[in-house]
Amino acid sequence: MSGRYVLDEEGNPREEDDLMTWASWLEKAPNRVVAQTETGNGKVSTVFLGLDHSFGGTVPILYETLVFGGTLDEQGDRYATRREAEAGHAEWVKKVGGK
Repeated sequence: MSGRYVLDEEGNPREEDDLMTWASWLEKAPNRVVAQTETGNGKVSTVFLGLDHSFGGTVPILYETLVFGGTLDEQGDRYATRREAEAGHAEWVKKVGGK
């Protein structure tokens, strides 16, 4: 297992064993951003990472939410699924004072 992932046409993650194919996809992937929200207290960004961040876990961790700016700068969470990432994004927007 390579730990490298791409999104198919429907936005579903699939593992990609070929390094060059993965790198080429990652360089121009148009659908990696799940959501970005500007608030008065910072920006919340949620993206598909392209690499498994479970570090040997049984479920790949492929999405990440991070806060940029404000009192929660550089805080965030990681998720296994897009649905979890979307829900997590909404929670972080609330935490930083967005709607």
